Amino acid sequence: MKTSGLRPRVLVFAALIFFVRTGLCQESNGFWPLSGEYSADITYVGEGDVERGGKHVNDFDEIDSEIRVVLTPRFKLGVLRLGAQWERFSFGLPDGAALPNTLQSFSTIIGLDTQLSDSILIRAETQPGLYNSGLGHLFWDNFNMPFVVGGTYIFSPNLQLILGVSVDVERNYPVIPAVGLRWKLGPQWLLDAVLPTPRLQYELSRNVSLYAGATITEATFRTDDAFGDSHGIPRLNHAVVTYSEIRTGAGFDWKISPIVTLTGEVGYQPYRDFDFYRAEVRYHQDGGAPYGTISLHGTF
Repeated sequence: MKTSGLRPRVLVFAALIFFVRTGLCQESNGFWPLSGEYSADITYVGEGDVERGGKHVNDFDEIDSEIRVVLTPRFKLGVLRLGAQWERFSFGLPDGAALPNTLQSFSTIIGLDTQLSDSILIRAETQPGLYNSGLGHLFWDNFNMPFVVGGTYIFSPNLQLILGVSVDVERNYPVIPAVGLRWKLGPQWLLDAVLPTPRLQYELSRNVSLYAGATITEATFRTDDAFGDSHGIPRLNHAVVTYSEIRTGAGFDWKISPIVTLTGEVGYQPYRDFDFYRAEVRYHQDGGAPYGTISLHGTF
């Protein structure tokens, strides 16, 4: 494996162990006065390629690590969502590649779930934080505050329609709308066609489900002040880069305990893009790669 970054992987692994032990030892959350949700994920993507105007960056791998904890206290207007998230993309780039080898974010999560009527649910959530290219570049000029607003219309117990919008002022297209649906096709089949993880799910047993689907990721970050100079492209100093990728695959969800679910997934990444759109520099997919994901998540 080319990609460096042992410490983030150790942190993710430690979080996975913590949540497994918690889930195996506690069958209820009566001992804990707050409710919430959590996830700890790690994905390895094999060697792939990108290209820009005949310049190729070949055979680099990727590790995507994420830890997310959200508390969900209830109050008169609905459910608050208060938490934090850390995500890091680490790339095993060859020497001289004019791409950041790390993209990461440290953000808080502030949101609200509320019910307008018996059939209409609303969620609004923002993630103010630092979106940058490494631990050594945690400065307030890397601050960003993307947010999403979405609504669910409960047409029937088996069919829900979803409409939402994502806003990020640093993105080339700041406002992106989306539609989706959740449709229970039968006793064991569920079509969960909602971004960013649309999937078709089959309930194999009470605690095990199989699924096939996709994961769509897009986020903006800033490079450090000297990144462009060090790579011979000065306009990339402190530049905004939008990183996008699509993964398609199949996996399983195994409910280990009432508060812990283990997910495993394998598949193929057909699309990846690094877009410094303000500097008019873009590296697009030139060769896909296989990937594997392991995740622990649940509610308490």
